[in-house]
Amino acid sequence: QVQLVESGGGSVQAGGSLRLSCAASGRTLSIYEKGWFRQAPGKEREFVAQISWNGGSTYYADSVKGRFTISRDNAKNTVYLQMNSLKPEDTAVYYCAAGRTEVTGKVRYGYWGQGTQVTVSS
Repeated sequence: QVQLVESGGGSVQAGGSLRLSCAASGRTLSIYEKGWFRQAPGKEREFVAQISWNGGSTYYADSVKGRFTISRDNAKNTVYLQMNSLKPEDTAVYYCAAGRTEVTGKVRYGYWGQGTQVTVSS
């Protein structure tokens, strides 16, 4: 049984930084694409960042481009999200996910973590 566990969330002032981690256990997900999503109160979950299975390709939402960096360490079965220059609008529960690319080219995320809260104050 696959389990994804996020850590590293917390409270920070605007302009600060946080580094989220997501460790997988129960099965190696090294060949899976990994992604980060977030959900703010009263809003739908939204895509934040994605990294290919070998780390060769990364994609970001326009709202975080240039401020967030996704990376992964397959030897540790862990994916990271470095968040710099945080803004109050980044406040949300952040979720990591793992999935495979379908024939359409889109990633279907089948495994999700429980989420970690990030709060940015002005």
